[in-house]
Amino acid sequence: MGDITVKRFDEPDEVVSLPNVSGQVVVLGEVYIGRFVHQPGFRWSKDIKPLVGTTSCQYHHQGVVLSGRIHWTTEDGASRTTGPGEAYDIPPGHDSWVVGDEPCVTMDFRGVRGWGRPASVGERVLATLLFTDIVGSTAVAARLGDAGWKELLERHSDRVRLELDRFRGYEVKTTGDGFLALFDGAARAVRCAASICRVAREDDIEVRAGVHSGEVERHTDDIRGVAVHAAARIAALAGPGEVLVSASTVPLLEGSGLSFSDAGEHELKGLTGLRRVHRLTGDLLPSGGAPR
Repeated sequence: MGDITVKRFDEPDEVVSLPNVSGQVVVLGEVYIGRFVHQPGFRWSKDIKPLVGTTSCQYHHQGVVLSGRIHWTTEDGASRTTGPGEAYDIPPGHDSWVVGDEPCVTMDFRGVRGWGRPASVGERVLATLLFTDIVGSTAVAARLGDAGWKELLERHSDRVRLELDRFRGYEVKTTGDGFLALFDGAARAVRCAASICRVAREDDIEVRAGVHSGEVERHTDDIRGVAVHAAARIAALAGPGEVLVSASTVPLLEGSGLSFSDAGEHELKGLTGLRRVHRLTGDLLPSGGAPR
């Protein structure tokens, strides 16, 4: 039997103090819950954008408005005002502002950790990268037509973002029908990759994934470095429903309970020398994505 844990917002684990926004954050295990007060005149693109250096808010927010009203607009043109008692689900790539003269108080359950903090431009960090894409996407798009393909991509992107949030991955960018994500834990990256392959089957599509660990350089809302290219090349080697992992990642997975088979040595385009890769095996994979 587990213990009951209770946290109070007047005794928070973290305090947020930003232009026109204040908040308290409590942490329950791996869940961050934030209570934020947005003052009249608050606008993300005016108050927060200069701090974080991205063109729009790159966090996926879910929460509920306790009082006041806030308006959201996305890069895709969606727009909505939410008020008291309304729950919201806002994808990455949005702006927001307070409507009217009353402060807007929100309770956020997603997109809390790290929100409003500046990107460390030029900083080199060791991370695990996940690259995914849809297998045979050109044929799928031709079969579905433009409208059907767009609908499928939107649904797939929503599913991938749910898995990234579940495994605490950071979405760096989309690459057409694929995703590049960054993790601070190798096991979570691999498990997330397998989960994305599984949920893709629900839309009758196949996804392949590559996982690689190495140094990357952070540039506002992007990352650069040889490791990024390596992750993409490894993903390109994978078959439908398959997760391939680099040799540099495998030692970081010791004790994780994950199992692998040797997938051989390969030349990765743009990189020197042969690189050994490993194939994820076991029950995490979708049926049919078993080792060859």
